Amino acid sequence: MTPPSAETELDPEATEYARLVGERLRAIRRQKRLSLQEAEELSGQEFKASVLGAYERGERAISVPRLHRLATVYQVPVDQLLPRDPGDPRSDGPYLDLTAPTAPAPRKIVIDLGRLDDIGGPTGEMLRRYLAMIQVQRQDFNGRVLTIRRDDLRAIACILDTPPDHATERLEQLGMLFQGTPVLTNPAR
Repeated sequence: MTPPSAETELDPEATEYARLVGERLRAIRRQKRLSLQEAEELSGQEFKASVLGAYERGERAISVPRLHRLATVYQVPVDQLLPRDPGDPRSDGPYLDLTAPTAPAPRKIVIDLGRLDDIGGPTGEMLRRYLAMIQVQRQDFNGRVLTIRRDDLRAIACILDTPPDHATERLEQLGMLFQGTPVLTNPAR
């Protein structure tokens, strides 16, 4: 008789944790707007759609090395694939789910994350780090765009060495604004 795999047979506590991990895996995959088959393709067939589905349903526990590789495939920090402990202050609110419809917010600034690599030097590196920090804080890992709030814009203005009321203009000059999105006319207020 073959011994059960560590990834298939779980005790009740581990089963519950596997379910919670699965919820996070599904939420991140959906934020990336990937089907299970697309996630399989993105991983170079390392993660089969059926296995990813079993992980997401909590029917199968994922090993730490595979969790790390999946985080790399999804391009998110590995800790974002894990559920939060009840005592964690970040666990008060739900995780951001980009699949839920939201009302369009008027007059917003949306950064085109695909253009980040076009900005070199220390300024580009600081901007990349700051925007990555915002993504982790908001758990917004769609990887394409990031909506900037007024307070974020003030910090970006400092990074770009420009007054806050010219930050939007500077972002536009750098080609960082997502095209077709209305922008704040007076962000300093």
